[in-house]
Amino acid sequence: MSVMTKISSRYGLLLGFCALICTIISTGVYSLTKNQIEEAMLAQQKDLLLQVVPQNYFDNDFVQSDLVPQTEQLQGIQKIYFARKAGQLTAYAYETTAPDGYSGNIRMLVGLTPSGEVLGVRVIEHHETPGLGDKIELRISNWILSFSNKWLKPDNLNDWAVKKDGGKFDQFSGATITPRAMVNQVRRSAQIMLDNSTLLQQMAAQEK
Repeated sequence: MSVMTKISSRYGLLLGFCALICTIISTGVYSLTKNQIEEAMLAQQKDLLLQVVPQNYFDNDFVQSDLVPQTEQLQGIQKIYFARKAGQLTAYAYETTAPDGYSGNIRMLVGLTPSGEVLGVRVIEHHETPGLGDKIELRISNWILSFSNKWLKPDNLNDWAVKKDGGKFDQFSGATITPRAMVNQVRRSAQIMLDNSTLLQQMAAQEK
């Protein structure tokens, strides 16, 4: 075996040993921080849910009550959380997506009562233009609070549109597409939920 071959072999063993040590350290760090990461994510999830369904609406483990609907009737609803108080279904929080934002999908979380009151709406993810469409974020604008405590009823569906389309929701200066997509999807998704109240009651009963 030549000197160069011996040197190469030693470097190879050294690199392999270093890689092994790094793997062990990474695994150890992950094991130590895994619970902390999960707790932080759970806290963030709970905070977001409380922004759309206040604490006084439930006494169950709301964060752990989620179900992914596997039925065509609830197409467009990605996930549902069931709020119950004294055993009675009081509200839903559900994830839905507006497919027609200015820059693509807008994922949102909606709080809704079985009687049709929208308790709140928050954006989970979007790609809208900074300075224009990103006003759907609460940290930038209070616009999204305009959904809070609004009722969706058969006789006021026309109100659920931006003012440019004859509704009662403000659009943004120089940006109508983003708020239009949001308002339309909240209306569409809330109608889906309200039209399937019996099915949702059955799903909530199975979740207990």
